[in-house]
Amino acid sequence: MTVDTDGYAWWYVDALSDDEQYGLTLIAMLGSVFSPYYAWSRQRGNADPLDHCALNVALYGRRGKRWAMTERGRAALQRDRTNLVIGPSHVHWEGDALVIDIDEISAPIPSRLRGKVRVHPTGINGRDFALDAAGRHRWWPIAPLARVEVDFTNPGLSWKGTGYLDSNRGSEPVERAFQGWDWSRAELKHEAAILYDTRARDDQGAHLALRFNAHAEVDEFALPPRAPLPTTSVWRIERGIQCEAGDEPQVVATLEDTPFYARSVVETRLLGQRATSVHESLCLDRFSTQWVKVLLPFRMPRVKR
Repeated sequence: MTVDTDGYAWWYVDALSDDEQYGLTLIAMLGSVFSPYYAWSRQRGNADPLDHCALNVALYGRRGKRWAMTERGRAALQRDRTNLVIGPSHVHWEGDALVIDIDEISAPIPSRLRGKVRVHPTGINGRDFALDAAGRHRWWPIAPLARVEVDFTNPGLSWKGTGYLDSNRGSEPVERAFQGWDWSRAELKHEAAILYDTRARDDQGAHLALRFNAHAEVDEFALPPRAPLPTTSVWRIERGIQCEAGDEPQVVATLEDTPFYARSVVETRLLGQRATSVHESLCLDRFSTQWVKVLLPFRMPRVKR
């Protein structure tokens, strides 16, 4: 995949354990879209997206949260059709499974995150979707339903659960097209429902309501009404989710509460079923401020390799 100048590409995995005690998010990024270093390079006019790559890792569980977001330069990147190497970590296909070998250092308190994640899609979806009217930003829900195996040696952690794999790519900075968005994916009986509600700067962004069966075949359904969720407690990020009329969605857990982004687990009702959703709210107006970019290096260090 070619990454355009000032553009980006990322591959995203999330998973929740079967016992609902643990969670995981992985994002392999080329042209690290939320990197202050990449934003500053664009301002100087010499931005190489492949000089800003990262494997972002977040673990959630009973012992608290651990995350690693180290950005690396072009020298740390190797890739071909089935392999993506970013520093000491490696994303690759083994048969029908996506395997992520993780060897990262957490921040701001350094500690090693080392382990392996296997993503087993129940089916592969071949269709992607434009998120903006010009088609500069596209989203591909690769595996709306998957089984995930998590095995970490540091910290010692092993579990299995349900998961999801997608990819986003764009030919310009994401904040140029959008003020923000809400996105969620819900596990239903033998299927998944995914909602994408963008706030485009030209008011022509995508509002998607999609259901996928176990073979990753997709159908659209009528966009449910939007219901507000409580703002996050620390950074006051506004959240909302679509659900059936009259339903009162409940935030089960706020996994990430950052200056411009929130990730949550939400219980709601969709397509006649109770559902547990992984949900994100993104405020790109907040991300675009200089004070946020100054804060980010504390959680997102940069190394050459």
